[in-house]
Amino acid sequence: MMKGFFVCIEGLDKSGKTTQSILLVDALQKEGFKAHYTTEPSNGEVGRFIRRYVLDRRYRVPASVEALLFAADRADHTEREIKPLLGDGKVVVCDRYIYSSLAYQGATGLSIEWIKEINRFALKPDLAIYLNIPVEVAMQRIGKKRSVMEKLETQEKVEEVYLRFVRFGEMVSVDASRSVQEVAEEIKSLVLERLRC
Repeated sequence: MMKGFFVCIEGLDKSGKTTQSILLVDALQKEGFKAHYTTEPSNGEVGRFIRRYVLDRRYRVPASVEALLFAADRADHTEREIKPLLGDGKVVVCDRYIYSSLAYQGATGLSIEWIKEINRFALKPDLAIYLNIPVEVAMQRIGKKRSVMEKLETQEKVEEVYLRFVRFGEMVSVDASRSVQEVAEEIKSLVLERLRC
């Protein structure tokens, strides 16, 4: 049985994560791979709770509560969806994964090590891509209607954490300020290079 391949696509809000994740799945399917799109928060019970009671609020819940909720959703998502798909030899493309928790909750001052600890069951992606856009561009794309996590100060701190993982070699940075097609081509090349090794 072919081993699956796990890719996560991360970045600031409005960096193009969903668009690029979907384009990647489509491109891989055209190349003959069995590719599957998924996202976090997931469509499971905990993920739906997060969307309704955490993300759609004007004020943030305590960061530790956020981190624990996202970790619970990730545990459910990993066991319920990601592991079975990888076991079937599929390429799983996840629109946000553990790096989002490390960046968004880590940006509040929570210990990165503690966030890693409560997520120790999470799978290490075969490839983690960071869609790199300037914070100012992200804020322009977000506009005036912003969620609790889409404030300028939050996004600046989130960017700092993501770039730390890029410097440590845990994530691959892709310039996402270019056209959608240029970004998609680079991501496709990165993934195919790993898949064909």
